[in-house]
Amino acid sequence: MKSFETLVDAIADLRGRGYIQDFELLENGLSCIALQLLLAPEEFMVDEFYRFEGFSDPDDSSIIYAITSTEGIKGTLVDAYGTYAENLSSDMLEKMRFTYRS
Repeated sequence: MKSFETLVDAIADLRGRGYIQDFELLENGLSCIALQLLLAPEEFMVDEFYRFEGFSDPDDSSIIYAITSTEGIKGTLVDAYGTYAENLSSDMLEKMRFTYRS
């Protein structure tokens, strides 16, 4: 996996590699508003992820995920580090498990 100094650098690199859609995290899956698309956990894969720690505040951290749907749609999901883990279904927790480990 690559290493990035900033979240902006990671987004630029992933967009350059075809991850152009923006996904939002839902309790039971992902949403892409631009495509009016909902993806269940079995309909996408997390290809890569990168964590970023806040410089002045550890609570100011985030994760960017590189996502590919089973139909080949590529995009990114940016999430505050672990903030929404308690609001995810068990299927989504399993899908995202490696990023939400303590």
